[in-house]
Amino acid sequence: MDIISELPKWMTTIFTLSENINFSLIWVLTLLFIAIILFTTNKIRMDVVALLIIVSFVVSKTLTVQEATSGFSDPNVLLIATLFVIGEGLVRTGIAYQVGDYLVRVAGNSEFKMLIYLMLAVAGLGSVMSSTGVVAIFIPVVITVCSRMEISTGRLMMPLSFAGLISGMMTLVATPPNLVVNSELVREGIKGFSFFSVTPIGFVVLIMGIGYMLLIRNALVSTETHTKAENKTRRTMRDLIRDYKLAGKARRVAVRPNSPLIGKTLDELKLRARYGAYVIGIERWRRFRRVMVSAFGNTELQVHDVLLVDMTNPDADLRRFCTDEMLEPMILRGEYFSEQAREVGMAEVSLIPESELIGKSLRQIMFRSKYNLNVVGIRRNGEPILEQQVDEPLLMGDILLVIGDWKQIRQLQSNNRDFVVLTLPAEIDNVAPAISQAPHALICLLLMIVLMVTGVVPNFIAALISCLLMGKFRCINMESAYKSIHWPSLILIVGMLPFAIALQKTGGIDLAVEGLLALVGDMGPRVMLISLFILCAIIGLFISNTATAVLMAPIAITAANEMHVSPYPFVMTVAMAASAAFMTPVSSPVNTMVLAPGGYSFSDFVKIGLPFTLLVMLVCIFLIPLLFPF
Repeated sequence: MDIISELPKWMTTIFTLSENINFSLIWVLTLLFIAIILFTTNKIRMDVVALLIIVSFVVSKTLTVQEATSGFSDPNVLLIATLFVIGEGLVRTGIAYQVGDYLVRVAGNSEFKMLIYLMLAVAGLGSVMSSTGVVAIFIPVVITVCSRMEISTGRLMMPLSFAGLISGMMTLVATPPNLVVNSELVREGIKGFSFFSVTPIGFVVLIMGIGYMLLIRNALVSTETHTKAENKTRRTMRDLIRDYKLAGKARRVAVRPNSPLIGKTLDELKLRARYGAYVIGIERWRRFRRVMVSAFGNTELQVHDVLLVDMTNPDADLRRFCTDEMLEPMILRGEYFSEQAREVGMAEVSLIPESELIGKSLRQIMFRSKYNLNVVGIRRNGEPILEQQVDEPLLMGDILLVIGDWKQIRQLQSNNRDFVVLTLPAEIDNVAPAISQAPHALICLLLMIVLMVTGVVPNFIAALISCLLMGKFRCINMESAYKSIHWPSLILIVGMLPFAIALQKTGGIDLAVEGLLALVGDMGPRVMLISLFILCAIIGLFISNTATAVLMAPIAITAANEMHVSPYPFVMTVAMAASAAFMTPVSSPVNTMVLAPGGYSFSDFVKIGLPFTLLVMLVCIFLIPLLFPF
């Protein structure tokens, strides 16, 4: 024992702690090491690794079945599932796309501006509600924005998750760790923090995070998303227009107040026979905004309507058409159909061999009157038919390009007697089938936020109430709700939660904390702040940030009392470090949710998150003692 006392203090501490290491702890640490290796190599799916962890804990009798599977009943896991559904409701009602439209509008084509606005919006909203909920809501927005800007989703998904984590540093109620350390202060008879005590630190970290992401975003380009890969094989509306040589044939004309077309139906006007003009869509003012309505035979034209017209021979007939019918030509950009894709659908269809329509022309079939869709192109033997399509007998193998309401296209898709739908363009992913229910979705979302902010009910119940109301108002249906949940992410979280129980049960956490106090307890308060931050960051790799705060807050207060300094900088460091879960995709549900949509691997978070965590630590070590003196 005399020999041990002569060793350096750090070696003495290690020797003393090693005496308390048991076989169960060694087994847990071994499993943890194996899991990290598998996550890093990405040879086995992360959710499969998580399930193997559960099996290993139970088979080795390290944990009981109830303990190993406790994650399935964890409120945070259930909360994440409900927030996926709420995000789907915002997609189906078009709200997510409208937010994306706004971000694109204010940022233009500047990825620089887009990243800044995105991180500011997420951090601001996350300061008063669950960061997990904010990220779940913004994931479809980011996917939409990236698709329209034609950039990899990986360039914005990680900034999204980082902003979600930083939002926890913006207000006292922004994240559970803040409330945990505050309640620990109150329990010790010390006055707690105010609502905005953490805001100066969070604001500095947010500005630093935006700058950091702007500098390193090119490092994320190497991971291409599945969406981008799909777009290489799935044709867009622009591709279809090019394939059918429709460029130049479509025109937009506005109905003037004195036009003879006003008050007449399309069938009555016979515009195709008179001018070679075929109305395929109508823009009309409704509720103070212009919307696209389908052009049926019985559709009656109104003043100020804007007609989308397919001209059989545009050079010859457009001038006479506009002059005779008192119409005003308008600009038609190449992106028009893609921009109108939520109201106007497009698809390629073909006749089945047994169809009775083979050999008949579109005029004979009365296609528009029967199916409420417009045929704007026909391809035969790979080449488009450019003239007199309406009277051309349809042959087996012909492919028709139809335009109209998405609901009518879906009905045609279910018509197995005559047609088979061959191609739906990539823009169908942006269709909002419940767009009329958007106000109800906003009310449901607002109600969830109010319930979460006020704390009237637990967060999971608040989200569940919102989900049920969205179902009641038909913002979502059961099929879309179940499909919206990203089950691999949930399984990954469920499989990692037992590590917290296993480390506590085998004494691993206690040993780590004891070692910290023994090693740096007498080296000054700033060194203790650094040590607390590092330990919180390490523990946070394997257990939730809330559990990390629960374990570390009393240690921080005790250390401050023993060093005879104020506890405020110590517990604030614990709170900030618990939120700084940037280093792995399993350290926070926020990171886990963007893992698949961003196309990231485990190592991507380590490469980007580790340097930023060190920067956050430097900010905290410098700024916290200034705001909360020792």
